[in-house]
Amino acid sequence: MSQIIFFVFVGIAAINFLYFLFFGSFLFSYKKKRVIASKQNHLPVSLVICAKNEAESLQLNIPYFLDQSHPDFEIVLVNDCSVDNTLDIMESFQKKDARIKIVNVQNNERFWGNKKYALTLGIKKASHAHLIFTDADCKPESKEWLALMSAQFNSDKEIVLGYGAYETVEKSFLNKIIRYETLITATQYFSYAFLGTPYMGVGRNLAYTSQLFYANNGFVDHMNVLSGDDDLFVNAVATSKNVALLLEEEGFTKSEPKKTWKDWYIQKRRHVSTSQHYKTKHQLLLGLYYVSQVLFWVLAIVLAFINFDFLYWVVSFMFIKIALQYIIIGKASQLLKEKGLLCFLPFQEIVLLSTQMIIFMHNKFSKPIHWK
Repeated sequence: MSQIIFFVFVGIAAINFLYFLFFGSFLFSYKKKRVIASKQNHLPVSLVICAKNEAESLQLNIPYFLDQSHPDFEIVLVNDCSVDNTLDIMESFQKKDARIKIVNVQNNERFWGNKKYALTLGIKKASHAHLIFTDADCKPESKEWLALMSAQFNSDKEIVLGYGAYETVEKSFLNKIIRYETLITATQYFSYAFLGTPYMGVGRNLAYTSQLFYANNGFVDHMNVLSGDDDLFVNAVATSKNVALLLEEEGFTKSEPKKTWKDWYIQKRRHVSTSQHYKTKHQLLLGLYYVSQVLFWVLAIVLAFINFDFLYWVVSFMFIKIALQYIIIGKASQLLKEKGLLCFLPFQEIVLLSTQMIIFMHNKFSKPIHWK
């Protein structure tokens, strides 16, 4: 019996190593290049921001959006049935700057609490064919953000995937977990897109054309799914040829992270609930990665306890896995300008895998019912 477990463990370890090599093929072959955002490729863009009870965030971040260097853009602010003074903040900025448009969404019994409905109204309000999306609690990392995002569009590229980072909170283990999970997710979706099989993007930093949106009937195919205005749409319409990547630091956005484990857990429940609606090939690839990660640690512990003779091999495979992780995640953190995430790497992975397992089980019995 122990020999069978050992051979299964070796197979699982091999799958782990192949995934790391897959990610490494992107991380070590991708060459960062400074995109020249010249006036010739300054396409007019509409920045669409959907907000629900985000008065404080909007007050803080709208000035950063208005201060972008891009010469031709508008901001479409969508108030999704807020009960605070979100609408008042939007209107106060609109009075000062004609580039701002407002969509005030009223409760709709059919689409109650559905961000996709609110976003659709925002997209319909947009004047320009090239749409850029972020969240109310995000701010751009530079004045060049909109210019760099718009510069990625061309006759072939209809989707732009950017990186949405989180602020660093010193001496917070939760913050390290949040940023570690964000880094791992980004490494995955950038790698898949770079190698020809894009499967998701994040709404904190995403762009696509209105033509692509309307040609695919927007969010109609998954309107009943609470989340997924970003990843499910990209999963449905992205191809090996129509996606561009923006990994320059000036093109990042940064958000305020959740401050409590409860708030982060609720947020991740919404995010995880969309994965079951991905294309089958993506579900299989992502599922195999997650299962192989979990089984590696489970089988390693089992073997260490049931047969001491395998301990040398178990420790050797663990060393190889951890070494590969430090190399790959270290390269990813360098590329995406994330610092301070490697000190407790194996422990962070185990905590994240355990949390994800709990979320999967929780979502099986109870679905999230609000986007915010």
